[in-house]
Amino acid sequence: MEQYEPDRLSPAQVAAMRRSFRNGRAALSRRSLLRASAGGALAVGGLGALSACGIPAAGKTQGGVSAEDHSAKEKTIHFSNWTEYMDVDDSGKHHPTLDAFTKRTGISVKYTEDINDNVEFFGKIKPQLAAGQDTGRDLIVVTDWLAARLIRFGWVQKLNASNLPHAYANLSAQFRSPDWDPGRAYSYPWQGISTVIAFNKKALNGIEVKSVSDLLDNPKLKGRVGFLSEMRDSMGMTLLDMGKDPEKFTDDDFDAAIARLQKAVDKGQIRRFTGNDYTSDLTKGDLAACVAWAGDIVQLKADSPDVDFVIPDSGYLTSTDNMLIPNKARHKTNAERLMDYYYEPAPAAQLAAYINYVCPVDGVKDELAKIDKSAADNPLIIPDKAMAAKSHAFRSLTQKEETAYEEKFAKLTGA
Repeated sequence: MEQYEPDRLSPAQVAAMRRSFRNGRAALSRRSLLRASAGGALAVGGLGALSACGIPAAGKTQGGVSAEDHSAKEKTIHFSNWTEYMDVDDSGKHHPTLDAFTKRTGISVKYTEDINDNVEFFGKIKPQLAAGQDTGRDLIVVTDWLAARLIRFGWVQKLNASNLPHAYANLSAQFRSPDWDPGRAYSYPWQGISTVIAFNKKALNGIEVKSVSDLLDNPKLKGRVGFLSEMRDSMGMTLLDMGKDPEKFTDDDFDAAIARLQKAVDKGQIRRFTGNDYTSDLTKGDLAACVAWAGDIVQLKADSPDVDFVIPDSGYLTSTDNMLIPNKARHKTNAERLMDYYYEPAPAAQLAAYINYVCPVDGVKDELAKIDKSAADNPLIIPDKAMAAKSHAFRSLTQKEETAYEEKFAKLTGA
């Protein structure tokens, strides 16, 4: 198990965090287009603390440390999740799937939307985890790269497979064995996040866009192309277009992809690197085509008939937000029961109908069709076999790689 040491972030990593707070996936909620609050700004207080000396000297801790499990006597779960990442009824006060779980099991769920950004949330929980203390949370949802870090440090508990029969049986094949958690011993996906190519048909005016090469090389699109300010998304899609596997690439491959994007920047092909704010430019036609997050495009298409997407023949990138149980959680069994509940087709369909991200649960399509047939038929929510086969993950990075790659990407984007 890797020993934890307080993070000392490079200037490039700090810049990457600021991009994320300012306009990346952190800047707006998962229902960013339809349900974003006015302003949408997030506080960045504490960022300096994260970038300086980390936390006080960490106590040594064993991996997968559990407290006594109080699940049998304490029928409760403390669940931390991202904002707007759970189904809500028309009153906006109740979460139907959580209410149904409580009614069935007698286990109440204290549901808290206190995750706005992976880095910010890591800053909240790492002092307790590093000291071998209870975070006060039984279940958390974080993106794959942070899930990998928590597992690597030994700060989350190994799951009891006997409490997860539906999860084990129904997890989609494309999410079954990431390199950072082979066989899903410590985590299960909450939702998948796909990166695709989106376009505005009116703005294209007959120009064909089917690949990243089309974005980078067609002079008719000069100044009307967007890429994402998140390094893994833009670099992963570029690597795929160059015939490289994002799960196995080398430093030389990464440098070649940087050079390819730099060439497009230098000639003015790329208008800008954006976070969720590309949605406005795409809808208006200021961007004719861009690298985009599929969840946004599902929502955009509902209101903007000119907006559509394409999956390149070379493939597309998929990341995941994942459920994990922190060390010393008091209600591990209860948390596993809730994890397993969301792998039953009916509650999984209800969740997918509301949040419109990639559902990681096999067998959910028929249930989803009862709620929203268009969602059930949408490959951005329920990928068919052909689309799932084109899905690729961005491999885990060492701390050294993370620093080097973010520095190069920051120089490319001018961050």
